[in-house]
Amino acid sequence: MSRTFEDLVAEAGAVDVSGWDFSWLEGRATEERPSWGYQRLLGDRLAGASAGLDVQTGGGEVLAGVPVYPPTMVATEAWPPNVARATGLLHPRGVVVVADPEEPPLPFSDGAFDLVTSRHPATVWWSEIARVLRPGGTYFAQHVGPETVFELIEFFLGPLSGDLRRRRHPEEETAEARAAGLEIVDVRIERLRMEFFDVGAVVYFLRKVIWTVPGFTVEGYRERLRDLHDLMEAEGPFVAHSCRTLIEARKPLTRRS
Repeated sequence: MSRTFEDLVAEAGAVDVSGWDFSWLEGRATEERPSWGYQRLLGDRLAGASAGLDVQTGGGEVLAGVPVYPPTMVATEAWPPNVARATGLLHPRGVVVVADPEEPPLPFSDGAFDLVTSRHPATVWWSEIARVLRPGGTYFAQHVGPETVFELIEFFLGPLSGDLRRRRHPEEETAEARAAGLEIVDVRIERLRMEFFDVGAVVYFLRKVIWTVPGFTVEGYRERLRDLHDLMEAEGPFVAHSCRTLIEARKPLTRRS
């Protein structure tokens, strides 16, 4: 017997959504992973660095899964519940967690790091990344790419404009990186299938990934959620697609004339 709409929504609306751990969705949603394996590549980069900065680290879960850190390792995060979670995970391993708003300037001196990393930053401030990198230093990150979960966004908000579809496109991001004085070393992009098996999974996802449907609340979107529940009951899982970009950029050893 399937669970009722009210039961699913109430459960997902009450669960803790702090941190960047999506294990609550096991059995309720799936998402393909990029072929490159970001966490493994991140570990390779950090093992060879002398001073690393992980920007917008979330709850620190990805960084905590890396086996070896450089002698100096710092992580920043803005949301207080995530700061507390990251501190608990990373401080025991010698990582300094800094509470910092997701806007310039980064609270570090020029050329403080030879490696800056980030997984799914909400906003990328290229000029700040370039500033805190040493000459020859590297930015290595996995970004959320263009048109991620647009099927779900448009279900709630209606058709989106072409400008919004270009946001976070690799062509735009690499142009911004070059304008900040960085050289592009590598860019890869993959589009990946997502499935949501019940409306509770959608509620949890939208509460956790708050920029998907800005201002989302269960009460504010209750009728649309009910429509989605009825659709999933009739047709099965709701299918969407995420997009991921792997990007590596380097600060030149010498400033161009």
